[in-house]
Amino acid sequence: MPLAPLAPLSNETLMTGSIPVDLASTTCRPLYRVVTGPLSPGDRLDITADARVTNDCGVPNGTRYTIGVGWHLWAYTYAGPGISDGDWWRISHSMGDNVTPDRHHMPLHINRVHVIPEDWPAGNRMVVVLQADAHSTAWAKNGGTDRLTVDAGYGQIIVRPWVAPPTV
Repeated sequence: MPLAPLAPLSNETLMTGSIPVDLASTTCRPLYRVVTGPLSPGDRLDITADARVTNDCGVPNGTRYTIGVGWHLWAYTYAGPGISDGDWWRISHSMGDNVTPDRHHMPLHINRVHVIPEDWPAGNRMVVVLQADAHSTAWAKNGGTDRLTVDAGYGQIIVRPWVAPPTV
């Protein structure tokens, strides 16, 4: 049965204004999230997410250095308002790039079509989250407290659901 598009869901509310810079690439922070409507196995989510980060680490009197940024899409089952402490799973490939002091601002962009798995409980809602981390081998040069700025007003997450039409 062909899938039918539903109205897109979007959110431009930034969840965090900065990402701590450390050595690990596993200390992600959520940037944007969208709660879907009820989903069924085989439904598809066409996801687009954007953000922008700024490297002001070391300004004005510290050491300037390059920061690696990784970003990806994650999901969890919606159980009510707020961020769930339940299981999260990654639903996209990992993206990555370096923001140098000279580059200063760096856009983050990712697209993904996610197919709802066959074991998904029909009618459950999903939360889709854009997450990012900041890492560098020079992370401790300014005392280990540097943070990469996530720029408000330069990002969003859009989820376009495609669902099977109801049977009559």
